[in-house]
Amino acid sequence: MPVFTYKAKSSEGSLVEGTVDAEEQKAAVERLRAQKLVILEISENSAGLAALKSIFKRKGKVRSRDLVLFSRQLSTLVGAGVPIVQSLSILEAQAENPVFKEVVGAVRADIESGLSISDALRKHPDAFPELYTSMIKAGELGGILDTILERLTAYMEANEALKAKVKSAMMYPIIVLSICFVITVFLMTFVIPRFATIFLSFGAELPLLTQILLDTSKLMIKYFYMIIIGPIGMWYAFKRWYKTPGGQKIIDGKMLVVPIFGIILKKVAVARFTRTLGTLIKSGVPILQALETVAATAGNVVIAEAVLDARESIREGGHLSDPLRKSGVFPNMVTAMISVGEETGALDTMLAKIADFYDQEVDTAIKGLTSLIEPIVIVIMGTIVGTIVAAMFLPMFGMGELAGNMEGK
Repeated sequence: MPVFTYKAKSSEGSLVEGTVDAEEQKAAVERLRAQKLVILEISENSAGLAALKSIFKRKGKVRSRDLVLFSRQLSTLVGAGVPIVQSLSILEAQAENPVFKEVVGAVRADIESGLSISDALRKHPDAFPELYTSMIKAGELGGILDTILERLTAYMEANEALKAKVKSAMMYPIIVLSICFVITVFLMTFVIPRFATIFLSFGAELPLLTQILLDTSKLMIKYFYMIIIGPIGMWYAFKRWYKTPGGQKIIDGKMLVVPIFGIILKKVAVARFTRTLGTLIKSGVPILQALETVAATAGNVVIAEAVLDARESIREGGHLSDPLRKSGVFPNMVTAMISVGEETGALDTMLAKIADFYDQEVDTAIKGLTSLIEPIVIVIMGTIVGTIVAAMFLPMFGMGELAGNMEGK
């Protein structure tokens, strides 16, 4: 879409400069006039300048915590009776992230020109996800925008806390195993070659374990670049394959059944599904639209397919719990509680209770995982280092016996 640069005067008489996106100059002029601006100059940017601006615009991103803080502050301002445009102006001035500041400014300008809040937010999908805009739309239609913003903030804070728990559980083994990898590479490429020179000078036959270690060390030194390039290349290839529909479905399915971690990931998925769906339904979002939004934000293809199957079941007059039970992803307790919620008409309340229960389950599982991972990592490190040390000492025992035999003669 073409970008037009303009100079104009506001209703207060101050000079305003900026850019506006429009299909043609006439549309750009109409959009600026809708903002009560008196246009002094307007011209279309060159393609090169527009491309250059788009490159700089893509730098940086809107973080989750930016959106959480924005929602909390906007909820407070709207709840206090501050008009939405004035609230956005205040938040734009306070925003620390320059990318988010620009987004908030664009949203404010769109609302001033006559767009609804949800439509203005939907123009920035990188900053405001579908779930966010759907709930805002429900709040606009129901006249309860401040209440919806409070629910959104509570939902996002709970979601961020859940992600933080999972990250903290994964951080320890990743750091320790990375250190173990670096130490192993150092021993194999710098320490072992020195011992190899000593062993070879005696001319004796080396034990099998020692010989294998020395051969491995030679290969690592000869192809040292592969130690760096290999993992990066494998990770890049994995990410490319994961982006394909088939690869994503296989990996997401395996992640839910992998030992130890699969149990936690499944509980996290259930907690996210129930909390998201419960929040949307409680906010007045239609059930079919809510399920579509939940599927898009599930983060797992297998779970997304199960949710979409449930959506089709409801569209055809069926129940939500039946397809979820058939998918095999959701525990029987979850589907049973959802069934009760459907029958009693308190589905949103039941989903919230399931989410709270599984949040506690995730806490317990992560604590158990942390206590389990520590000895496992220690055993792995001990095995690797112990094998290297044993391989180095075995030839020394043989040399001691050879020296004893020579003295006896």
